[in-house]
Amino acid sequence: MRPKIICHMIGSIDGRLLSNRWTPLPEGTDTGTVLKVYEEAAKRLGGQGWIVGRKTMADMVRGEKQPQNVTGTLTQRVPYIGKRQGRALAVAVDPSGKLHYGTDHLGSEHVVAILSEHVSDDYLAQLRKDGVSYLFAGADGRNLNLAMQTMASTFGVETILLEGGGATNGAFLKADLIDEISLLVYPGIDGLAGVPSIFQYYGNQGDERPAAGRSLRLLSVETLSAGIVWLRYTIDHSGRSQ
Repeated sequence: MRPKIICHMIGSIDGRLLSNRWTPLPEGTDTGTVLKVYEEAAKRLGGQGWIVGRKTMADMVRGEKQPQNVTGTLTQRVPYIGKRQGRALAVAVDPSGKLHYGTDHLGSEHVVAILSEHVSDDYLAQLRKDGVSYLFAGADGRNLNLAMQTMASTFGVETILLEGGGATNGAFLKADLIDEISLLVYPGIDGLAGVPSIFQYYGNQGDERPAAGRSLRLLSVETLSAGIVWLRYTIDHSGRSQ
């Protein structure tokens, strides 16, 4: 078993993610409206935390790399739970162990790292010293299905929000791990080719289709503040080959 995973994102009408590039809202609109709308929608989804990729998380944490040999060597790669204390989770997919947190929380959420089994013992010791929980996604850090099973069995998560960036969303899409899509459409345009988008799967073949065999079924449409439109879809997996 794994948690229900809802991909919750906001993008321009052309699906781009870099909000500093979007055309502005009409004059007089409060600049904090977009973030407020996004967070209020997230609360209504009932998740027990959220997942982002390494690059997205890197913009939120400010910890520094610690000296090596913090503790002795570990021989097993098993999940570690810090002092969660019932908090929601802030999860980073960071297979190579490049992030340094310096704390066990982001705001009110407890930090969890998803790692490969090849991270160093010293790095794991640093995470434990910071109080950061961690779990593993197989030898190379790409077994997201295994990681999500651990999220359910070890951390007791039933529903979690996947909040990108595009490469992380694309990896979850390819792994067939997304159950619903919650998309806030910002009333603005980017327009430039190549700008990061909501789903970006980097496959080995040019004709790969990471969403093949799945259909979107509309759950609801709602107009929110500042002309932001909230689209919710469930993903039908019935056409996916076994």
